Amino acid sequence: MTNRLPAGGRESRRPRSAELYERACRVIPGGVSSPVRAFRAVGGTPLFIARGAGAQVFDADGRAYLDFVGSWGPLIAGHAHPAVIASVSEALARGMTYGAPCAAEVELAERVVAAYPCAEQVRFVSSGTEAVMSAIRVARAFTGRELIVKFAGCYHGHADHLLVAAGSGLATFGRPSSAGVPEAFTACTRVLPLDDEGAVAELFAREGARIAAVIIEPVPANHGLLPQRRAYLSALRDLTHQYGALLIFDEVISGFRLSRGGAAERLGIAPDLATFGKVIGGGMPVGAFGGARVVMARLAPDGDTYQAGTLSGNPVAMTAGLATLDLLARESGWERLEDCGAELERLLAPVLAEAPFPLHLVRVGSLFWLSFHEAGAPRTAAPLTADETARFAALFHAMLDRGIYLPPSAYEACFLSLAHRSAELTQLAQALREALATIA
Repeated sequence: MTNRLPAGGRESRRPRSAELYERACRVIPGGVSSPVRAFRAVGGTPLFIARGAGAQVFDADGRAYLDFVGSWGPLIAGHAHPAVIASVSEALARGMTYGAPCAAEVELAERVVAAYPCAEQVRFVSSGTEAVMSAIRVARAFTGRELIVKFAGCYHGHADHLLVAAGSGLATFGRPSSAGVPEAFTACTRVLPLDDEGAVAELFAREGARIAAVIIEPVPANHGLLPQRRAYLSALRDLTHQYGALLIFDEVISGFRLSRGGAAERLGIAPDLATFGKVIGGGMPVGAFGGARVVMARLAPDGDTYQAGTLSGNPVAMTAGLATLDLLARESGWERLEDCGAELERLLAPVLAEAPFPLHLVRVGSLFWLSFHEAGAPRTAAPLTADETARFAALFHAMLDRGIYLPPSAYEACFLSLAHRSAELTQLAQALREALATIA
């Protein structure tokens, strides 16, 4: 179903969303519970979603949109997949949370350990931010060191010590990129540019004895989609081994999406620790971190490193994750998603070739990004110009007017699901062709 709204009439045609947003702004900062949802990067009133089904979402006014946000990644099976809903409904009937161990928790942990290259043990939390925060804590405990290295353009949640912006030079000492974060909290964080082996080697030569861990998204997907060279990631693996630091892969987005074993399996590189979220929760709030038994043994109650959570491992979230992973395995999900991504490339290639300004498709598996950068597919984080940002905003609304819901930020990746078939991909390509014509 495609809804075409007249240009300039989008606000008046969404009265219920506008009403809800006005109410929300009175009681919720910015009217949203996560900043990108506010449409500040594209302008206009955010959509309030009433329900989702398959590849579609329906706004508060009942209009349908073909969805390529997918709740920012968890809904790899699509919205409200019957098998996932049935499993969750059965779990709900038994109780939403116990604050105690449950069988589903053990079963999902077994699936993660069996699938992921470095995971001998795993612990569940309730968000990706918690997973990263906890992985870094255990890495510091295991190594007895304090410094953490991250990379410009990689987002690892909103823990204070990771809200650090990159500056010029080979390494940037921690400077908070958010108000409310004391510099002392980020003083032990170093930020390096992506795709620069020399910068990493120089930092390790200078401070290697103090570095507890290097954390990276093996497929960075939070500042656009920035595919990394395997040789670069291998260099990180070699340097961390050489200096006795741990390598942490943040696979909150890529884990169980790009393959059964995430980016680690796809690249053939095993980290020491990895963080997960999104797909393993099947749409419920779930995070996890895992690694070698000797590292994870530092966690309480076995070890001296504290980490806890009231809703961690709750039966409903664990069941949603199990149902999602079962579905992917049963229906050759990862192979189908790769085929879906390849078909998308074929359909969009002629459309993008005729675009009136530089516009490129960057794809890794079922992740894709429309890059407005002149250079095509960048490997390092680069800001968009004012003109490029304006073009994206115009394209976003032109697509929304044609019933296509893209992420409301030029830096966010899009997600394919098992619910996206040839018809949906063709609809996207046709809408993009028409939208580009309107903003030429």
